[in-house]
Amino acid sequence: MAVIEAAEKMLPARLRPAGQKAVAALHAALFERGDKAAAQRMALVAFAIRIASAGLAFLSQIALARLMGEYQYGIFVFVWVLIVLCGDLCCFGFHIAIIRFLPQYKADGAFAEIRGLTGTARVFALVSGTCLMLAGMAFLHFFGDRIEPYYLLPAFIGLLAMPMVTLGDMLEGTSRANHWPIMALGPVYLVRPLLIIVFMGAAALAGAPATAVTAMQVALLATYVTALGQYAATLFRLRRHYDSGPRKIELARWFGVAGPIFLVEAAGFLLTNSDVVVVGIFLEPHNVAIYFAAAKTMALVHFIMFSVKAASGPRFATIMAEGSQSKLAEAAGEAARWTFWPALALGLVILAFGHLLLSLFGGAFTAGYVLMGILLCGILMKALVGPAETLLMMAGRQNICVCVYAAVLSANVVLNVVLIPHFGIVGTAVATASAMAFEALLLHIACRHALGIRLCAVLPASARREGVA
Repeated sequence: MAVIEAAEKMLPARLRPAGQKAVAALHAALFERGDKAAAQRMALVAFAIRIASAGLAFLSQIALARLMGEYQYGIFVFVWVLIVLCGDLCCFGFHIAIIRFLPQYKADGAFAEIRGLTGTARVFALVSGTCLMLAGMAFLHFFGDRIEPYYLLPAFIGLLAMPMVTLGDMLEGTSRANHWPIMALGPVYLVRPLLIIVFMGAAALAGAPATAVTAMQVALLATYVTALGQYAATLFRLRRHYDSGPRKIELARWFGVAGPIFLVEAAGFLLTNSDVVVVGIFLEPHNVAIYFAAAKTMALVHFIMFSVKAASGPRFATIMAEGSQSKLAEAAGEAARWTFWPALALGLVILAFGHLLLSLFGGAFTAGYVLMGILLCGILMKALVGPAETLLMMAGRQNICVCVYAAVLSANVVLNVVLIPHFGIVGTAVATASAMAFEALLLHIACRHALGIRLCAVLPASARREGVA
């Protein structure tokens, strides 16, 4: 605290009132108790982790692109995005349902339900991930002749990582529900990328060829090491907090909520990653590489939204349990502001240095600069409504989210199919940005009509709540 106060005194006199307000808000977030402070702490920690992750991922992608060349790098990116996408979908919404139920169980002292929920989630993740792995291998066996040959072996290796990718997502949801941000985000966003860099460097020193196959082998090893370590650490902490004892399993109730959440998350995750997938289907690997480099460079802005979303879910769930509509509207407005203004500032800074950042991947990658500007427009439109989909899901309005994302995903696919043949990767960027703007509009309308909350970061507090719908 002394360091913060000293920094405040260094500000010009006319800036000190604003500085004092910022210091007070930071002090409250770091040291006060309560749901609001806990959510803010989780957002700050999550944001710090994602900042570090963004830097680490950015450096690792530069190293891979430089080492492998844009063609092999494009193959690796396309396959790895598909594996991570399918691994997340394999959770079938259970990893988000944990965030919905565990805080309620904890408030009621229902430890048997907590033990049943978290144990069932881990088993389900391993079973579903293994089933999808086997299904994917069967698909490659029977339909491999219809796939470009340079994708086959990397895809097979990637499928072996599927159970661990799914388990990691489920463990992340468990830690988020318990307000353990470091354990939730650290393994996937810090440890795994670091291990990929280390293992890829070791492979290069050992004389392994710098190909997509080698990169997928490295990613496979890093995924298993990370997921198994995360599993052991999470299990230890769960047993320390909730002791051992009987388990109560409420499958029908959990999956009744997880089902609609799965549809929302699936549509949202597909929407987030469909651009890379579509580029990989329609264009050559070097186009995938250029587009991915541009999108990855702008990914730090997405991390702000992710961080606020990670903190808002448990807070929204707690407020919903209290039944306070005014408090919910206030929390939603704060989340939107915490999303938009940092996203705007950070996005403009990244765009200003865009050419330099892309050149680090290689000379050919600077062709993606125009894509960065287009993508930023869409990101900022989405940031205006903050974690609106999380608000709707925690309020039990999953079906509305399903309809919103189905419409947005359909629009995104149609726009990609129409624009890519004429404009290439620029068409993909336009389609993705347009879909994000359309998503923001539909989510704003949904929150206004379903919850009586006019969710927009630039609206004053007096204009935010309309009444209970």
